Amino acid sequence: MKTKTKLILAAIVVVALAVLAFVVYWETHHGNRQLFDLQYRFNYGIVKLPNGEVVEGKVSSWLDYSDSDSVQVTIDGKTYLTHYANVCLIDQ
Repeated sequence: MKTKTKLILAAIVVVALAVLAFVVYWETHHGNRQLFDLQYRFNYGIVKLPNGEVVEGKVSSWLDYSDSDSVQVTIDGKTYLTHYANVCLIDQ
């Protein structure tokens, strides 16, 4: 291969790795919404616990699972894993 072709190929690989690293960083540090998800952003949540207690507050992150009815919600630094029926997420 010519040197110019090798440089172009190396640049494409570097850009692809940079985009992948950015997506991983975003998903890790911005759990309240996905990178291209503008519709499902919630900043307040209410969770009903099994003992009847209700927890509500500022949602810092949430995660739903496509293969189950579970949702993980972090409210005021504490993470709850529960069924959808026990959670209300609100965008205020």
